[in-house]
Amino acid sequence: QITTLINHKDKPKRSDKTLQAIQRVGQAVNLAVGRFVTVGEAIANENHELKEEMSVACIEARRAGETIAQLTDVASLDHPESDSHITIFTDKTGVVKAARLLLSSVTKVLVLADRIVIKQIITSRNKVLATMEQLEKVSSFQEFVQIFSQFGNEMVEFAHLTGDRQNDLKDEKKKARMAASRAVLEKCTMMLLTASKTCLRHPDCESARINKDGVFHRMRLALEQVIEIVTDSRPNGENEMVPISIYSGIKEFKNKVEGLRENLYFLSKENLSTMLEVILEHTEDFTDSAYTSHEHREHILELSKQAKMELEQLVSVWMQAQNQKTKDLMEDLEVAILKTCQCMNELKREVHSAATSLAAELLKYHMDHMVLKALKITGVEGNLEAVAEYTCKLSEQKEQLVEMCRLLRHVSGTEPLEITCIHAEDTFQVTGPQIISAAETLALHPSSKIAKENLEVFCEAWESQLSDMSMLLREINDVFEGRRGEKRVYLSLPRPGKHNANLKALKPVKLDTEEQAKIAKLGLELHLLTSDVDSETEKWEDQENEIVQHGQGMSSMAYSMYLFTRGEGLLKTTQDLFHQAEIFATEGTKLASALHAFSDQVHYDDKSLLLLEAEKLISVCKQLQITAKASVQGKSATFTKVDACILKTRNVMTLLCQLLPLCCKLLRKNKAGNGCLKPAPPWREDRIRTGTNVHTPERRAETFGIKSLENHVTNMTFLESK
Repeated sequence: QITTLINHKDKPKRSDKTLQAIQRVGQAVNLAVGRFVTVGEAIANENHELKEEMSVACIEARRAGETIAQLTDVASLDHPESDSHITIFTDKTGVVKAARLLLSSVTKVLVLADRIVIKQIITSRNKVLATMEQLEKVSSFQEFVQIFSQFGNEMVEFAHLTGDRQNDLKDEKKKARMAASRAVLEKCTMMLLTASKTCLRHPDCESARINKDGVFHRMRLALEQVIEIVTDSRPNGENEMVPISIYSGIKEFKNKVEGLRENLYFLSKENLSTMLEVILEHTEDFTDSAYTSHEHREHILELSKQAKMELEQLVSVWMQAQNQKTKDLMEDLEVAILKTCQCMNELKREVHSAATSLAAELLKYHMDHMVLKALKITGVEGNLEAVAEYTCKLSEQKEQLVEMCRLLRHVSGTEPLEITCIHAEDTFQVTGPQIISAAETLALHPSSKIAKENLEVFCEAWESQLSDMSMLLREINDVFEGRRGEKRVYLSLPRPGKHNANLKALKPVKLDTEEQAKIAKLGLELHLLTSDVDSETEKWEDQENEIVQHGQGMSSMAYSMYLFTRGEGLLKTTQDLFHQAEIFATEGTKLASALHAFSDQVHYDDKSLLLLEAEKLISVCKQLQITAKASVQGKSATFTKVDACILKTRNVMTLLCQLLPLCCKLLRKNKAGNGCLKPAPPWREDRIRTGTNVHTPERRAETFGIKSLENHVTNMTFLESK
């Protein structure tokens, strides 16, 4: 909105609509700043150590917002008495200064708020650690129950704080690491409960003590990693060393090789040779592995040898081309580049096949959990000899699965999946010995119900990780085959060539500067409508309501279409926009269906009104769909279609702005839900909802195991009675 104000073109003739649009933008900015500052002031009141800094930043922001509102108060310009009134037209530098002050002060507020959030997470972690120390030293069962109840509540708080932080992280790698650490904490909470109970019931049992110590140690490591991610630092200032995978090595190597087409001098032959050596060293993880088939091993060795030969040929032609740029030499260089890249692609395909075929085979073989079942049976029987035999088999299985994770990491294709492989490897590495110590404890105390329960918990963790590996394998294959990997920010990202038979006939084009200027006003109106819709959806208490979800999804897509009118965002071409418009219209039709279902819950008098509005929505969505699917040719016709799509999207959003408050009112009136309007929550709970895909995996990534943790705490009363 600020950018729109600053970039607007001064024209001698100003229509009433232009003046009203400018005034609306100024008011919208001021209102948004007011809401933002109110939250900032609430934060300041709760955190006295930063109160002064935060208050100053909030005052600056509020002042800048009011200045922008004053300078854009241009509706009265046509009246003579307003000639002396300073506006954006008479003092554009004033708007620029106010905008700079606003952005500066808003940034200060965000940075200060972020410091507070980090402090909250650290404080929460410290409370958890302190309670863990008490749990480790506890000697009576009754005391343990009381302290564990407190520990459970603290873990729930930590789960909420870190869950919010995980959702806010922009770095996918950090997000994956945070998810892995929080998964460890979730599983270990139940393990800590049963392992501690077993130790209290059998205080002289060495295997029970080892089992419990392992859980505490793993939880401390996970807590430490969360703080490293949150504070973006490591102990002693050391850098995190993540081993390079074969995939990432090949990708970088190919980029350098292909870069020779543009510049023959940007790197040395020694650099390329070193990069290939590192890749081939990593392939030894496959060729040296006892679990790699003979066929795969031979193919990898052959391709490694071929890669060296292709690089030698490439370097030879490259060096000649540096001295003499003839047409023949440049053609030879192109052939050498293609052959080298093709060889690396074949190597990548071979290691992928080796890793995934091994993983599929192992997961299928171990999915019956025969070793775990045998350990449970022989443990209850108190058969120490049989338990020792099956623990050896479990150790072998662990080694196989650890090796599988190492090989899969090399071919995972993305950094988040690499981190997931590393996490899986650690889980098998740690959980294996813990199952063994739990089984030994049960074998020594075969009648102990708590020892049996403890072994069950660790076996469940193992089975759960095996199940996760099946999902991980599918994701790795999806990335390799190009079905996954692109980041989806909005409800639907158009992918040209799919979904629409007409797309092949269309040449994907972008709007030029003149076209962007023509459509800017319509785009701005669309932007203001998305703000209105977002404000309406925030008023609903039940954010999972189907009507709210469709409304949020439509607002998100409309915003991406607004960004397109500015030449920004993820919709790069007119073809992208048309496909987005189709999906937007489909989502509107789904909303209309939800309104029909909702109409059955309201009084008869209200039902007819709601159905009438739903029919209007269906009608405008159909119009938009027809427009988006219409085939056009030529620059002028394409722009006309773009204009029509944005206009019809605006019409849908205008109707949506009327529908949402109506539904909210009817819901409240009929008391069909738990209430509609939210009370003003504390700032920590007032999470700003972003325009992300309401159906994406990110949406499902809620705070870790909070329900299960709360169940642990609730069950403490029953536990104490036992």
